[in-house]
Amino acid sequence: MLLLLMLSLIILMISNIFIYLSLIISKKSIMDREKCSPFECGFDPMTLPRIPFSLHFFLITVIFLIFDIEIALILPMIVTFKNVNFIIWWKISSFFIIMLLIGLYHEWNQNMLNWTI
Repeated sequence: MLLLLMLSLIILMISNIFIYLSLIISKKSIMDREKCSPFECGFDPMTLPRIPFSLHFFLITVIFLIFDIEIALILPMIVTFKNVNFIIWWKISSFFIIMLLIGLYHEWNQNMLNWTI
């Protein structure tokens, strides 16, 4: 029992020594401006006048997400083609694709697909 207590005390002392040694040796700077500032997509949060973010880039991102989700929803429809009644499958898939085409047509009318900046 005494041996177990001594080994525990030695292990505790060695681990504390390593922790304090790493704190002393580390080259961490408390006043490092870049590491302490939050990351905001490339903007410098320390300056007051911010450059306005182009809404066009946001719309392109939304379009990409919509079409990415479209692919993620169409793939299971292809897999379930054999397991489901054809008429029900046809109604659901055609409704989904028509809704996506209406969205694409709306984006085209709003000139969101125009890639000139």
